[in-house]
Amino acid sequence: MIIDSHCHLASNQFKGDLEEVLERAKLNKISKLISIGTDLEDSKKCVNISNKYHNVFATVGVHPCSVTDISDTDWLQKISELSNSLNVVAIGEIGLDFFHSAPNGWDEKSYRNKQKEFFIKQLELASALNLNVVVHQRDKGEQCWKEIKEIIAPFKGKLRAVFHCFTHSWEAAKPLIDDGHLISFTGVVTFKNATLIQECVTQCPLDSFMVETDSPYLAPIPFRGKRCEPMHVRSTTEFIANLRDSSIEEISEHTSKNADSFFKFERIKL
Repeated sequence: MIIDSHCHLASNQFKGDLEEVLERAKLNKISKLISIGTDLEDSKKCVNISNKYHNVFATVGVHPCSVTDISDTDWLQKISELSNSLNVVAIGEIGLDFFHSAPNGWDEKSYRNKQKEFFIKQLELASALNLNVVVHQRDKGEQCWKEIKEIIAPFKGKLRAVFHCFTHSWEAAKPLIDDGHLISFTGVVTFKNATLIQECVTQCPLDSFMVETDSPYLAPIPFRGKRCEPMHVRSTTEFIANLRDSSIEEISEHTSKNADSFFKFERIKL
C-alpha cells in the first residue's frame, strides 16, 4: 500500500469526479491521501473532504503565493481552529516562493517580507500545536532556498518539516535529513531531464523520504501533460524502485512508514 503524501483534492479540477478519483486511487492500492490546504477557504474544503472520506487526511495553512489574498486579521487563529479537526495531520502548505513575481500593488521586497512573516507565524503555530509542517520552496535561483533553511533552523527539535516536491541535490538534502526533516518526490523525478533529482533519490536513506503526486499537477511519465491523480503516485514509486534497484513493495513499505510517523496517524482512530 502507498501513501500519497501531498495532493490537492479541494482543487476545482476534481470538483466533478472526486469520488471516481478516490476509487481509482483505491484500486491502485493507495491507502491514504493527504489533501493539502493552501489558504483559509481551501483548508476548510480539505478538512471537509477528510471528514467525508475515511482514508483522506488534511493539512491546513496559507501557501506563500496566497499571503496577499488574506485580509482576515485573525487568519492565524482561524488556521489554529481548523487544526482542531481530528483528521488534520500537519500545518501546510507553507514556505517561500520567489519564482512568481509580486502581484499587482506589491513590490518584490514587500511581497517576500509578507511571505516570511506568514511562514514564521505558521511555524510557531505548528510548534505550539505539536504538528509538523509541509514546506513549499520555489525560486529561479538559490535565495529562497537559503532563506528557508535559515528560517527553519531555530525550530530544530521543535518540529519536523517535509520539503515537498524536492528538486535539489543530495548535498542539499543531507543537512535537512540530518536535522530530522524529510523530503518528498513527485512525478518530476520521472522526467527525462531530472538527472539531479534522480541522483538524489538513489542516495537518500530509506527512512528519509516520501512520495507524492501534488495532483492535479506534475503527472509522472507516461501521464505527463494530463491531469495528475493520486493513483499516479504508484508510477512514481515504481520509477524510484527501479532507480534504486529495489522492489515497489520495499519502497512502498518504507515511504508509508515515514508518512505514518511524520503525520502522526497513531493519534487518530483509523
